[in-house]
Amino acid sequence: MTSRFHAVQHVMLVITAVAAISFASCRKDAATPATSSTPKTETVTKAGGKSVVYVEVNSNSMLNAGKYTLTTGGQQLFDIAIIFAANINYNTTTSKAYLYNNPQVSNVLVNRATQIVPLQNKGMKVLLSILGNHQGAGFCNFTSRAKAHDFAQQLADTVSYYNLDGIDFDDEYADYGNNGLPQPNDSSFVFLLEELRTLMPSKIISFYYYGPAASRLSYGGKKAGDFVNYSWNAIYGTYSVPNVAGLTKANLGPAAVNIMSTSQSTCVNLANQTKNNGYGIYLWYNLTSTNKATLFSAVSNVLYGSAITYTP
Repeated sequence: MTSRFHAVQHVMLVITAVAAISFASCRKDAATPATSSTPKTETVTKAGGKSVVYVEVNSNSMLNAGKYTLTTGGQQLFDIAIIFAANINYNTTTSKAYLYNNPQVSNVLVNRATQIVPLQNKGMKVLLSILGNHQGAGFCNFTSRAKAHDFAQQLADTVSYYNLDGIDFDDEYADYGNNGLPQPNDSSFVFLLEELRTLMPSKIISFYYYGPAASRLSYGGKKAGDFVNYSWNAIYGTYSVPNVAGLTKANLGPAAVNIMSTSQSTCVNLANQTKNNGYGIYLWYNLTSTNKATLFSAVSNVLYGSAITYTP
């Protein structure tokens, strides 16, 4: 089972529909920078662990993540909503990796007041996922700490400018070797995580446990778990504990489901395993505008002891 079949459509759109632009030019699209004074009017704090959801913004609204609350207590179902996805691209002129936001991702960021802040005001954390883009650049082939720092700085600048809550790493579709770029090495991803954590000491860094990065999580006496907050399984419909040394059970998500294709019985079974084994994350992928309160209720009853109320 592939981890993210929709991502192929996403990256092909990026390649064919839009000329590559740098992060600097993306920032100019925003009328005003974000501030750090966003009020939090509600909370998602609840016993039973965190629910994390990826939203494919090429075709779906981030606001869908705010439509589901616990019937008992009223807390939001989702604790973390992830914008899927920006890209790590490669500039052949400057020989540098750079952050690329396609038009749909840019639309979410530039219009953060209507697409991100409403979720944050409900207590949710909003992350930006970073995905490879078939150009040879990835998290695992920076050849020096300086190059890793350069990309980390772009990520940190984006989080700061748009007042996001963090960055999610997804090491897929990099196509290491393209554009004459090197294959993965052992130091690159750890360097990148360490540099980003230094730049974002209080923000969230999460790791979608997949790809070459999943086997390159330690170097020079340091490990990914020293720098990331969370990691979750990447194969939908399965239960597998990410092997990220340094993270406790509360910060790991072995259960991963595709909202639109994983059966309700499987979702419930994975929820029971998550609860019984004491893990703190449950991962959902591909939230659309379809009312999935019945499915979510079946899982929420296990994790949180409450059904789910859907509010369009």
